[in-house]
Amino acid sequence: MHGNKQHLQKDFFLYNASKARSKTYINMREVSERFRLPPSEYVIVPSTYEPHQEGEFILRVFSEKRNLSEEVENTISVDRPVPIIFVSDRANSNKELGVDQESEEGKDKTSPDKQEKSPQVSEHVHERGGQPTTEPQPGNTDQESEEQQQFRNIFRQIAGDDMEICADELKNILNRVVSKHKDLKTQGFTLESCRSMIALMDTDGSGRLNLQEFHHLWKKIKAWQKIFKHYDSDQSGTINSYEMRNAVNDAGFHLNNQLYDIITMRYADKYMNIDFDSFICCFVRLEGMFRAFHAFDKDGDGIIKLNVLEWLQLTMYA
Repeated sequence: MHGNKQHLQKDFFLYNASKARSKTYINMREVSERFRLPPSEYVIVPSTYEPHQEGEFILRVFSEKRNLSEEVENTISVDRPVPIIFVSDRANSNKELGVDQESEEGKDKTSPDKQEKSPQVSEHVHERGGQPTTEPQPGNTDQESEEQQQFRNIFRQIAGDDMEICADELKNILNRVVSKHKDLKTQGFTLESCRSMIALMDTDGSGRLNLQEFHHLWKKIKAWQKIFKHYDSDQSGTINSYEMRNAVNDAGFHLNNQLYDIITMRYADKYMNIDFDSFICCFVRLEGMFRAFHAFDKDGDGIIKLNVLEWLQLTMYA
């Protein structure tokens, strides 16, 4: 583990015995201990008697040579560059923001010869990590799965002639489909969660989703649902706060201790468990905030400057 500054997973502690620990592990006001250890690299893990409790810890290290001990903190980052799908023009109308759908505009410029060769397939291009990839549009019924066709039919029934849905209609669609997943124990999505989803995927600032925006949203929910089911091994419909830390990391978001604590306070219940709706709502908020930050961070120095109007308009529609 030399040089590893990431949080150690549960398996590490299952298969590695401690080199030193307090003699008594009882619920006392104060527990102190003194150890003498040979030179090496150590991980010091302070703990409270009950889980999820606040506590203060004092650590003194006496060494013959200068020591380089430090608190383990992850760098706040996201795994891959996040294409900007939504940063509201209401937040800053004079800032030029990259939009993921710019690549979609290029699909109409395909030469007639190429269009004739594959008249039944319509593709759009995304730039991911500098490599263009293509994927079928949801309008291609030949490539659609049964689930996608089901979504399309439900979407048309609820959206009406304008083919756009609001938060209430999005809630109706998602809950009708999620209810068919018998292996996922959930009471469905709340209206507030659906409002956050629309804010994430609403590229035109209309407060509604068209079929294409809805298609992108469902792909994300499916990916996040897979992560949730992986950690919800007992199919209780919840994961605990420790598993949430790993789930966030699996989704590509790397946060520090302070942010993990905030997520627990904001989305967990009194037993420190997080249900599926809160889980998805947290990921939607994380992705939206990362996208917004990267859009404003033009020079990539990790610092942005917003006035009060930009800040309020950006956060109020998140």
